[in-house]
Amino acid sequence: MIPLAVPQLSGNEAKYLQECVDSTFVSTVGPFVGRFEQMVATAAGSKHCVAASAGTTGLHAALIALGVDRDDLVIIPSFTFIATANAVSHAGATPWLMDVARESWTLDANQLTNELERNTKVKRGTLVHRGTGKRVAAIIPVHTFGTPADMDAIVAVAKRYSLPVLADAAAALGATSHSRKIGELGADLTMFSFNGNKTVTAGGGGAVTGDDEDLMKKLRHLTTTARVGANYDHDVVGFNYRMTNLQAAVGCAQMEQLDAFVAKKRMIRDTYDSAFAELPGVELFPRAAGTESACWFSGFVVDAGTATRVRSALQEQSIDARPTWKPMHLQLPYMDVPRASLDVSDDIWQRIVTLPCSTGITNAELNTVIEAVRAQLRQ
Repeated sequence: MIPLAVPQLSGNEAKYLQECVDSTFVSTVGPFVGRFEQMVATAAGSKHCVAASAGTTGLHAALIALGVDRDDLVIIPSFTFIATANAVSHAGATPWLMDVARESWTLDANQLTNELERNTKVKRGTLVHRGTGKRVAAIIPVHTFGTPADMDAIVAVAKRYSLPVLADAAAALGATSHSRKIGELGADLTMFSFNGNKTVTAGGGGAVTGDDEDLMKKLRHLTTTARVGANYDHDVVGFNYRMTNLQAAVGCAQMEQLDAFVAKKRMIRDTYDSAFAELPGVELFPRAAGTESACWFSGFVVDAGTATRVRSALQEQSIDARPTWKPMHLQLPYMDVPRASLDVSDDIWQRIVTLPCSTGITNAELNTVIEAVRAQLRQ
């Protein structure tokens, strides 16, 4: 099988893990955690970083740190991995689903503006959703597949309504927008995932970056059981969302290779685009103006029936082609939450074919995938 996206453990992973074993620092205390946080902060262009046990737990704690409370609404795109919505639910809030822009597959800033204008009001100093009466508490744009959202427009409307912005950059480390790093785009907090299928992995885990020192201290406090001082005193309900030194050791070794890995991901995207650009009925993954995507996933877009047929045929040839996320408004837990019109999300999700894009993929494997796809699309 040519896999979809698996880690390339070609650096200092084994060496750093052995250091953990030799030192006995295998749990949540150890030097690699701090080193990892500094490496992620630098790569993101942020002043501070707090490592977490997962991207989802990082999102959850970040929402709490930003003041999201039970029965609030949090704006997210419907076209995203379910962890974005689940983190909102873990905070006791409810997602308000909005569409993505066709040119980027990220949160549609124009629709966001219109929805806030038409469907909210200020009641006793609080921004309230007209249909539900719930407080609107935050916006989570998602940098889909590593492509930066239109953060200038999103942050501008967020400021107009005094809404905090938490960017879900799960797969976007290494991306840029108008020459700015992903953590420099105006979000209050930015979350990254280091799951095994991400461009750089810690075997699991996540991290949240930001520039506000007090906010980041609050976030760290929440993720470390809200413990006060050396004794067992805790001042709020906290979470045990800490990353282990073992995970951070792998993460540090991976972060040392970030630039090379992102360059390989972009090469894979370019190779597929060149191979499929002239095929009839084929659309390429979007390239948003002014951005350099981290190109976490690559593939192409065709009609839904063809997409299903091609994915099945490639799997039979031991090529791990996959569908992408079913939008949140079609997921059982989120079918009844507030939503805007979702025309683009409804249109694209069944038509996307994701193709093998591991950083360790060989040229021969790429050619195998390309020839198999071309053979199917000629039928």
